Amino acid sequence: MTRGARAALVLGLGVGGFVDGIVAHQLLGWHHMLSGWYPDDLHLNMRADGLFHLLCLLLVLIGVAMLNRAGTVPRPVLWGGVLTGWGVFNLVEGVADHLVLGIHHVRGGPHELAYDLGFLALGAILVLVGGLLARERASR
Repeated sequence: MTRGARAALVLGLGVGGFVDGIVAHQLLGWHHMLSGWYPDDLHLNMRADGLFHLLCLLLVLIGVAMLNRAGTVPRPVLWGGVLTGWGVFNLVEGVADHLVLGIHHVRGGPHELAYDLGFLALGAILVLVGGLLARERASR
């Protein structure tokens, strides 16, 4: 894996976290970082969301710094890496936080498993599309 591809992957991890946090946590209000463990403590959940977003910001900044060091990165490698990183975020976070630890679910309630599995399916699709996009450049 090239330096540029690694940088794009790290950037994608941060972007994936931001998309999850902004859309599911803030805009839709489906869950907070610790809502599966502490459903009634909004203050604690907001602090945990803030720490989560700080981690996402650090990943984005590290990815940008890595991209700067990598020099020119072909667009398919960049965007393929970002999509792959986002997908990896979904897969790791979905398995660890949703299914294994139960820290939170994508959307609690009667269909929470369907939402969690949909989140994982989206992650797998992002990894597949990102990998194909980045590979397309390598085969030229």
